[in-house]
Amino acid sequence: MFDDRARIHVQAGRGGDGSLHFRREKHVPKGGPDGGDGGPGGDVVLVADPDLRDLSAFRAKRSFKAGSGEPGRGALKHGASGETIEIRVPVGTQVLDADAQLIADLAAPNARVVAARGGIAGRGNKRFASPTRRTPRFAETGLLGEEATLDLRLKLLADAALVGLPNAGKSSLLARISNARPKVADYPFTTLAPVLGTVDAPDGTRQLTVLDVPGLIEGASEGVGLGHEFLAHLERANLLLHVIDAAGDDISERFATIDSELAAYGAGLESRPQAIVLNKIDLRADQPSFDVGDDRIVRVFSVSCATGAGIDELKRALFELCPPQAPVDVPVDGMVDFLVYRPKPGGRRFRVLRTDRGFRISGIPPSDEAELEAALKAAGARKGDEVEVDGEVLELQ
Repeated sequence: MFDDRARIHVQAGRGGDGSLHFRREKHVPKGGPDGGDGGPGGDVVLVADPDLRDLSAFRAKRSFKAGSGEPGRGALKHGASGETIEIRVPVGTQVLDADAQLIADLAAPNARVVAARGGIAGRGNKRFASPTRRTPRFAETGLLGEEATLDLRLKLLADAALVGLPNAGKSSLLARISNARPKVADYPFTTLAPVLGTVDAPDGTRQLTVLDVPGLIEGASEGVGLGHEFLAHLERANLLLHVIDAAGDDISERFATIDSELAAYGAGLESRPQAIVLNKIDLRADQPSFDVGDDRIVRVFSVSCATGAGIDELKRALFELCPPQAPVDVPVDGMVDFLVYRPKPGGRRFRVLRTDRGFRISGIPPSDEAELEAALKAAGARKGDEVEVDGEVLELQ
């Protein structure tokens, strides 16, 4: 099984509560506040791992939660930070939010993106001491970390990708030119999942990655057959190797069938450079010809995967048609910027403070009682606790 899509739920850690504490020592009367700050919540980070092939690891586990920050303590002791967790995904994974908006594209090895940020830690009562307020009897509670449901979509990275009708010989060609060993048989749809192979240059100085996807049939862009599920993987290929069964006389018709499906799918495939590979020339008495005037077609090759004719020429030409690409610009720290930034509506404009009698709402209290109740429960409030809101003391029901 090859999984190129997964849905996961991530939750960052809650910030630790600030400490409400006063210095109490035998020979230090009125020692004053010494409550320390809580620790920030841990983040959830996605990391592109070049050793991973697909997203099948997320079949067993789909929910991830980072560690919460530790609360502050007396003697100005700050709480420890929550544990940050790293989720490893294959290189080429795109991260989308619940609205199907692209958040980040992990298109380089070891690229990282913070999928959910940890909650802000609460400040201890020492932070609120001043010349006019020497005994602050309250401390902040930590905020909840971010929580999100994310869609992961894998688009494989390859220098060249093989396309063509079923039984055109794509798997045989991949086995001939690369180190891949795909399944080869004399019936259609032997390839059920994308296969990557590595092609070594004759002088050993370079390597190319070649991708094979299941064969396309007419209507593939609309969901017919198997290939439509994997057309997205062609989007990152610099060159399309269009493999055509040249044993018959309908070469132009076969080319037009696949080309129309690429155009219907879009995403730039309709304008991608193509090299035509006329396969199975050993089954013909004459040399096949291909005469379609198209600026996208860069070369035409005649090969036989059965006898090996023309394979060496094709391999040499691949390194000419796929020049070295400039490295992806990843920051020194490996972090990938969010591609889409939208401020979250209705950001919280209040904080929950812990007092020696209960809790106090600082800032603009929400009009929604459910939101206020949820914030108080997250801060540790229980039924019967006193809550001060706008100078009025209420009892939490």
